[in-house]
Amino acid sequence: MVIPPIWKKLPMILAVIGAVGGAAGILTPSLTKQFAHSYLLAFMFFLSICLGGLFLTLIHHIFDAAWSVPVRRINEHLAFLLPIMGILFIPIAILAPTELYSWLIALRTDPAAAHADHALHSKQPLFSFGGFYGTAIALFAIWTWLSYSLRKWSLRQDDAGKDNALRVLCTRKLRVHSAYGIYVFAFSLTLAVIMWMKSLEHQWFSTMYGVYYFAASVWTTLATLYVITTVLQKTGPLAGVITKRQRHDIGVLWFAFTVFYSYIHFSQYFLIYNANIPEETYYYVKREVGTWWQVGMVIIFGHFLVPFVAMLNQDAKLKLPLMIPLAVWAWLMHFCDMSFNIMPLIHKSGFSVHWLDITCMAFIGGVLSIVFIKYFNAHKPYPVNDHRLGEALGVHQYEDHK
Repeated sequence: MVIPPIWKKLPMILAVIGAVGGAAGILTPSLTKQFAHSYLLAFMFFLSICLGGLFLTLIHHIFDAAWSVPVRRINEHLAFLLPIMGILFIPIAILAPTELYSWLIALRTDPAAAHADHALHSKQPLFSFGGFYGTAIALFAIWTWLSYSLRKWSLRQDDAGKDNALRVLCTRKLRVHSAYGIYVFAFSLTLAVIMWMKSLEHQWFSTMYGVYYFAASVWTTLATLYVITTVLQKTGPLAGVITKRQRHDIGVLWFAFTVFYSYIHFSQYFLIYNANIPEETYYYVKREVGTWWQVGMVIIFGHFLVPFVAMLNQDAKLKLPLMIPLAVWAWLMHFCDMSFNIMPLIHKSGFSVHWLDITCMAFIGGVLSIVFIKYFNAHKPYPVNDHRLGEALGVHQYEDHK
């Protein structure tokens, strides 16, 4: 399969168009607030895929999985986009105290009134200028270290050749980093989504918000992984190592997280509805105004019911005419989900897609695609010296002890 030249240039085209559109938005005073929220939406959308790649890499090593060996390198490259996300966070850092977070705006313009806000005061010192920016720096430093360490030892394993001692050392290092990394991942993801998305409405309380974003992140990443794996199999780099098993198992995990995400989202709503505490219920009351109610219904039926029914049959997970459009549908549902969290603050009467939403998505998606392709082309497409590669391919070797 030959990739048409236009598809090779698509990431650069998207990045350029997105940059031009974003610049127009940020330089137009009447559009600055819209740009800030559109950019945050796009940022949280793509951050979820990067964090999902990190999670899938961690659990691969924790469980010493065999089936996921051929797609391990894809997840490593997705995870190592997190340092790039740190650079892409700069517009949010700049606009946070002027256009995005009401509590940061209050701290900047009227500190006395801000400290009189009990919900804000009780969350000190985390909800402060130092807490906001210090947390961001710490999170990207942690993610960079963890994703770099996993990728470094994985690439070093590729160069080990027949040095069995080095191959074993690399495997051991990867397991050690994954063992502590899974705890670091859980804590850091939760803190990130609280600081950057939940704190848009800092009075609101939810103990399930971190798990909710985690479930949505892995769900979207699995859809993305399915598409990337299929493309790389059809175009050649992974043609020799991707079998039906890999695509089927990605589909199985995707199906599992479809149910898990729905369970978490329903549980959050159910608990808040039952408790009927004003500090919690106002979040959903605001999202039942105008067409936001319809978006909520789309998330219920489109985010859960459509993929659940589509993937319920075991053989459906191998049918590309079904699964590829379903992955595109998953991206659309995740966009609706992120909009449901962020956009009611500026579009109070209902859901609408602004042209800045599209340009910001194009910019961040284009930049990340360029970097991902560069990473992928610079290294071996899969871990050639992984001790379970043969098992993943259905080739079992037995030592002769005679």
